[in-house]
Amino acid sequence: MNILKSTSELKKDFFKKENIYFFLIILIGFLLDRTSKIEIIKNFSTQSYYINDYINLDLTWNIGIGFGFLSTDSTLIYNLISLVIFIVIISLTIILIKSNTSEKIIYAIIIGGALGNFYDRIIFNAVPDFIDLHFKNFHWFTFNVADIFITMGILIYLIKELIKN
Repeated sequence: MNILKSTSELKKDFFKKENIYFFLIILIGFLLDRTSKIEIIKNFSTQSYYINDYINLDLTWNIGIGFGFLSTDSTLIYNLISLVIFIVIISLTIILIKSNTSEKIIYAIIIGGALGNFYDRIIFNAVPDFIDLHFKNFHWFTFNVADIFITMGILIYLIKELIKN
């Protein structure tokens, strides 16, 4: 797969009719994430909501990347991480355009989630996480719908590669 093509070829491929479906997947992932975060921010900003013995809704603001890794108070580092995330999203979009159908679906799922979290990094300077999975006193990292899309896409990609090889 030759990703480094001319800008005009990339534009032509970008606007192919078949790619509309994959951009719809991206849009759906982004909108599901935004809707969930809007509701959580509006309704649960000061309290935790108990669902059952394994799941709580508890709003936390993540300034790091996935699951709070690389959290920092440094504006420079935060902005550099945000720039890297932006470059990764653009790169994945270019890869999506040049990929086969099954890979396009996977990349679309990942990009939809990544755009949701990137939007929050730009608008709020942090990502709202609110799904708290736990078992007794063990709590997994708090996460959001965008993280679910990103993780699902990566897992599907890894499974596809394992089956292929």
